[in-house]
Amino acid sequence: MKNNYKVNSKLALFFVIAFSYVGLSQNSDEEQIKKLYDTALTEGSGYDWLNYLSNQIGGRLSGSIQAQQAVDYTKAQLDSLGVDKVWLQPVMVPKWVRGTPEFAYFETNPGATTNVAICAIGGSVPTPPRGIKANIIEVEGIEQLSSLGKDKIQGKIVFFNKPMDATQINTFTAYSNCVDQRYAGALEASEYGAVGVIVRSMNLRLDDYPHTGSMSYGEQAGSERIPAAAISTNAAELLSTSLKLNPDINFYFKQNCKQFDDVESYNVIGEIKGTTKPEEVIVVGGHLDSWDLGDGSHDDGAGCVQSMEVLNLFKKIGYKPKRTVRVVLFMNEENGLRGGNKYAEFANAKNEKHIFAIESDSGGFSPRGFTFESSDKDFEKVLEWKNLFKPYLVHYFEKGFSGADIGPLKKDGLVLAGLRPDSQRYFDHHHAENDTFEHVNKRELQLGAASMASLIYLIDKYGF
Repeated sequence: MKNNYKVNSKLALFFVIAFSYVGLSQNSDEEQIKKLYDTALTEGSGYDWLNYLSNQIGGRLSGSIQAQQAVDYTKAQLDSLGVDKVWLQPVMVPKWVRGTPEFAYFETNPGATTNVAICAIGGSVPTPPRGIKANIIEVEGIEQLSSLGKDKIQGKIVFFNKPMDATQINTFTAYSNCVDQRYAGALEASEYGAVGVIVRSMNLRLDDYPHTGSMSYGEQAGSERIPAAAISTNAAELLSTSLKLNPDINFYFKQNCKQFDDVESYNVIGEIKGTTKPEEVIVVGGHLDSWDLGDGSHDDGAGCVQSMEVLNLFKKIGYKPKRTVRVVLFMNEENGLRGGNKYAEFANAKNEKHIFAIESDSGGFSPRGFTFESSDKDFEKVLEWKNLFKPYLVHYFEKGFSGADIGPLKKDGLVLAGLRPDSQRYFDHHHAENDTFEHVNKRELQLGAASMASLIYLIDKYGF
């Protein structure tokens, strides 16, 4: 009886100590996370960095002078933080230039024209010097081309008018379901004899901003490629209505874009070396390049400065990570993903051990949580921390897409994640002239940085 009493007493003492440790650890984590959020909101530098990137440098299309200026600026800012190492990783990137402003109109009767807001899609070939004028035919997606056939498309301009689905609460799902018409529309329409394509902008709002983006001709010969442009959602609505009244409308557009040979650019990298497990690497990043119409504040200047802010916050609160925490500002996500592929290539060649990577590339809006690409076991581990984020309303923890630039790192045992801000306004600005600094809220931007820093703190402390 005495022996059983002793055993039970020891077990009881063990559980008291264990639960006390868990409670103390939980309190410690809450305090550290609060310190990160408080510091981000009162002493953060991300908004000032973004101001410079946006208003002093502007749009940073890969291969451009502005992209190089952004490389130089962000490297200098990382150097100024006093982190352990900052360097540039060379990468060859495509160089596409828009040229003089595009121009377009549709003609309902000879001499009766209506101008429309238009922009070339990134990577498109130019029109002939005097532009293209032809009868236009409307389709609601690539799949409709085959039902029309070559007889109805030959010699015409194809107007892709499949809108984003407004019923999708996740606007990225709505985007994914119709972006193929922008990316592959010209390639597909040319197979039916089209002379050009016009695409409705990927935007849920009705406005006068045409949205650019990437496209591909695949392996198509240069002589077979046809020009592609995007028109604003208002212009798409007007053109569609006009075609219902008069199917014989002619459309004219002119663009002077040009593709040059690849040029050298850089990923910008900085890190704090781990104190006890420096061989294990945690990556946080965004892409430094942007489209040229606006200044790329949401896409993805916000993600870059939030990632830099993680290192800044750790330095400010005196947190010394166990593992190496590395910020990577990737070049050429928008029209090639060369930076992400090059980083993964170097990491694999050096046999680096990455345990976690997170990307912010969904705008600088209020953070709502994270999506994870991981094993079920690792995801269960992440879910243990969900309650720590509830006081900040950042508790959307789901499996899902992480980020394009960190995707090439994917392998068994590596957890990938994406910061998920509120997405409802993102596509109002995405790839358009109004993706500008004044549309970024300082508090929302800094909350996103604190959220990533907090998640990285937990992963650094506990691992997987």
